[in-house]
Amino acid sequence: MLPHSNRRHSTALFQDGGDKRLLRTSLQLALLLLLLALSPECRAQGPNADQTAPGNLKKLSLEQLGNVEVTTASKEPEQVWQTPAAIYVITQEDIRRSGATSIPEVLRLAPGVEVARTDSDHWAVGIRGFGGQFSKSLLVLIDGRSVYTPLFAGVYWQVQDTLLEDIERIEVIRGPGGTIWGSNAVNGVINIITKSAKDTHGALASATSGNVDQGIGEARYGGDNGKGLNYRVYGKGFVRGHEFHPDGANFDYWRTGQLGFRMDWGAPDRDSFTLQGDIYKGSDGERVAISFYSPPSVQVFDGPHDVAGGNLLGRWRHQLGGDSDIQLQGYYDRTSRFSPQLDEIRNTFDIDFLYHFKIVGNQDILTGVGARWSPDKIIQHFDTLDFQPHQETDNIYSWFLQDRIPLIRNRLSLTLGSKFEHNNYSGFELQPNARLLWTPTEHQSVWIAVSRAVRTPSRLDQDLQLTDFLAAGPPIPIFLRIVGSKNFASEKLIGSELGYRRLVAKNLYLDIAAFHNDYDDLYGYGPGSGFVETSPPPARLILQLPLANALKGTTYGVEIAPDWKPFDWWDLKGSYSYLHLEVRDKSGFTDNLNTVANNGSSPHHQFVLQSLFNLPRKLELDATVRYVSTLPAQTVEAYTTADLRFGWRPTPDWEFSLVGQNLMQPQHAEFGADVNTIVGIRRAAYVKITWKR
Repeated sequence: MLPHSNRRHSTALFQDGGDKRLLRTSLQLALLLLLLALSPECRAQGPNADQTAPGNLKKLSLEQLGNVEVTTASKEPEQVWQTPAAIYVITQEDIRRSGATSIPEVLRLAPGVEVARTDSDHWAVGIRGFGGQFSKSLLVLIDGRSVYTPLFAGVYWQVQDTLLEDIERIEVIRGPGGTIWGSNAVNGVINIITKSAKDTHGALASATSGNVDQGIGEARYGGDNGKGLNYRVYGKGFVRGHEFHPDGANFDYWRTGQLGFRMDWGAPDRDSFTLQGDIYKGSDGERVAISFYSPPSVQVFDGPHDVAGGNLLGRWRHQLGGDSDIQLQGYYDRTSRFSPQLDEIRNTFDIDFLYHFKIVGNQDILTGVGARWSPDKIIQHFDTLDFQPHQETDNIYSWFLQDRIPLIRNRLSLTLGSKFEHNNYSGFELQPNARLLWTPTEHQSVWIAVSRAVRTPSRLDQDLQLTDFLAAGPPIPIFLRIVGSKNFASEKLIGSELGYRRLVAKNLYLDIAAFHNDYDDLYGYGPGSGFVETSPPPARLILQLPLANALKGTTYGVEIAPDWKPFDWWDLKGSYSYLHLEVRDKSGFTDNLNTVANNGSSPHHQFVLQSLFNLPRKLELDATVRYVSTLPAQTVEAYTTADLRFGWRPTPDWEFSLVGQNLMQPQHAEFGADVNTIVGIRRAAYVKITWKR
């Protein structure tokens, strides 16, 4: 599917008057959950959840959760309280009790993250706006390995998978992360961190079956050699049915299989080594529209999109003594994609070196260098879609330096840093930031940040040639051609943020972040031109639009994420996110195809409420309610929906779950599609059995 999910040649706009009614419904359901929690049957019981699982964050108090060490903000472990960024941690327990069966579904739990399912196997994901099928301004990592593709500038979400049980946590940074992670970490960074092999000893097997998730099978085994080497191997396969199609086409049938391993060894206080890898193969159905010169026409194809790939990652960490250490990481990643439109084969080689040390005055210094080479090969299928040249090698060379300066011991610190980067598309890029952190008490922090980040051009921006049939004439057929431009420059962001987090009481945690972003040189269309083309015959009129840095924009908003544990057996958490997004033409440009402006493709309001109950007899009842406001440019109305999970853990070895998803309507739309097909996301249910020992 070609990535124009934020930009459609014809768009139906409307104003939804049902937002207040749907929001009222969600609040009523929240009240119902509250009354249920206060009933005598629930009050009489204590917690029953298993507390023995290694590496599990689920039984930590709110105070301990604030002390959890995260690595995404600086590449070095630091407590959440000491992180001057809008970070949210999704724990393994959050994942297990959400009932989610894919990584994008799990991300719905984080504030400020927009997740919309377009059909069974495609998502539009964004942070603080600009969400789309390929999430251009969002950097996604799995154990530090970037899964961002430089062909379409984004993420192929349908191939980002692993055993959800093996994920230790997902760290979500809302806001720029370019100083540490480099280009394309503009609106945020998502780092999916899997468990160390020492935390996955023993066997695990699970089976899932339902009306949409028709079959999921998982198996994993881990152990050690008694000499410090820990390992695990796993396998996973699934078959997923179609969503609701008004025309009955049901093209989005999806199946994938994946195998992987991980080994960890060494002494953590000296040297530690990690080696891990995955291979996968699958097919996800999609609908595409292909134009033809002879006869002048457009045809819609429903067919499989075959994917295959694998990766191998190695990491070495050496403790130099005291607070100094070095880290060396390298990985190889191969992806092969065979679609009805075109094929792509890509190999990526990446190496990254990090040095962490302290100097006089207790200044904390991080510095590092990195390089990435990513050659690809494009196989053209049709005259009307091409990338030129067919073979290209993307490369990035970078160096960064960051200094955390303590101004008042244990109370006030200033972090200054910058990424210096060179890539083959836009040349040299500079991405600095400044962050001030104040911790007036042990469990309270206030932070403010100003950052610059860039989204570098992709092959789509510079090398694309896409031709669409418009009309038969007369006197000759008319086609619209979108072409990339070698003059396309990086999209730029200057962002400012203010955050506050506090343990208000022993059982109440509050996290608030506000932001204001200014964007320049955004993706759009330049001035058009027209000409007659005769080769290949027949003759036709070409209306040509070049891709250009035609737009600028502004976003601002706020995200509120409370977590309340009124009793040991009940956890009530949620988030509210407000976003205002405005995009306008730059001087000299008029882009009438812009669907991003005025929150056309990003919700003004998002609301999530998650209630987790530990009931008598080792039973669990978990409910999640979501409200998302209207997306006019995607012809998607506001909706409220709910998921419900009923779990039973009769012994430490067995777990049974019954999950209902999208329960409040038979189907609902969440995002548009490239071929003007609005797919409904169906009400679903599944049962899951898990055994581990």
